[in-house]
Amino acid sequence: MLIPKVKICGITNLEDANAAIDAGADLLGFNFYKKSPRYIDPEEAQKIINKLPGFIDIVGLFVNSSYQEIRKTMNKCYVNWLQFHGDEDVKFCQSFNDLNLNVMKAIRVKNYSDIKNAENFFTDALLFDAYDPDKYGGSGIQFDWNIMGNINKRVFLAGGIDPDNIEEAVKLGVYGIDLCSGVESSPGKKDHKKLRQLFDNISHLRA
Repeated sequence: MLIPKVKICGITNLEDANAAIDAGADLLGFNFYKKSPRYIDPEEAQKIINKLPGFIDIVGLFVNSSYQEIRKTMNKCYVNWLQFHGDEDVKFCQSFNDLNLNVMKAIRVKNYSDIKNAENFFTDALLFDAYDPDKYGGSGIQFDWNIMGNINKRVFLAGGIDPDNIEEAVKLGVYGIDLCSGVESSPGKKDHKKLRQLFDNISHLRA
């Protein structure tokens, strides 16, 4: 079985970052959206990132930020991926195509039309998350995964994923799995036991 990459998002401290890496994470996400309970100041994120091994991909999450603010933060924090989780349009996402990093556009899914319209984005990957009128991600809500169908792009799946349903998510054959609240004890604080259980459950699928 093809095992997807696993991204642990909402990292706010070095202890959680190391726990996620030790468990088996491929990517770590840092949330630069100030209204999020998982927000981290770029200066603090830089201190954590500077202490992480080079093989881990760093994802910077932004919500409706300006081009200048994103460039300033990405240069400070050495991100490998930009994740746009707001209302950024196709043109805005394309404005980062000439940079030496990957771009991921998050789509808040209500129905199949959102999946179909996502194909208009020429980004390195798409992230499908559940729609929540009050939150840009991290809600713990799961959308109907059956509506995804086949899409000719790299897809990260998010929304309501946890150790209990990770096997179901992996079997969908997506490029990556994105987890946040499903491995937390509280917003911005990871539950290390849940992290270990998550990757233990994934490892069984490799057997």
